[in-house]
Amino acid sequence: MKLFADTAIISEIEEVSKWGIIAGVTTNPTLIARSGISLDEAMNQITKLIDGPISAEVAEASAEEMIAEAKVYAAKNKNIVIKIPMTMEGVKAVSRLTKLGIKTNVTLVFSTSQAIMAATAGATYVSPFLGRLDDLTKTTDAGFKVVKDIKDIFNTYGFKTQIIAASIRHLEHVDQAMKAGADIATIPYKVLKEMDKHVLTDDGLRRFREDSKK
Repeated sequence: MKLFADTAIISEIEEVSKWGIIAGVTTNPTLIARSGISLDEAMNQITKLIDGPISAEVAEASAEEMIAEAKVYAAKNKNIVIKIPMTMEGVKAVSRLTKLGIKTNVTLVFSTSQAIMAATAGATYVSPFLGRLDDLTKTTDAGFKVVKDIKDIFNTYGFKTQIIAASIRHLEHVDQAMKAGADIATIPYKVLKEMDKHVLTDDGLRRFREDSKK
């Protein structure tokens, strides 16, 4: 499973890019707003830091309007993936963009039927949201089950669309994404910073430091 950074804050991307393990970046309008810069400027800076898929989300609109906006961003860099909302107009846009050779990431996916529509339209990626599904159902595994079901269906029918586990809230979601067979997990900076931590690792390091002084 590949690891993407789910952020548009350039300082965070600069840091995680140095780890040598981040394969891509996803952004959305909320993350762009938090970054304090425009989507255009964010794409310019992120593509210089990460040599991998970078998702840029178009505004929800008609298929024609989304396609027009998508063409502008896709022309800027070969790594830019157009993030399209899961609507009927979005599906139309994905189908057209796929024929044009433009990569797409269908976002706000919450069910297998939505994932199948996106994959049939030729989406490069689909992004089911773990955290929001858990919030809706007030459970801790609703998102996991949907990702696993999508993976099973894609395998059964031979869809090439990759699954990006999104709306990752904590380390358990990262674990669930792996167990469900997601191709990618896009992870917020805060959670990425927690992935190397464990109380026993800290304890072991403390003991090694103490022993090295003897």
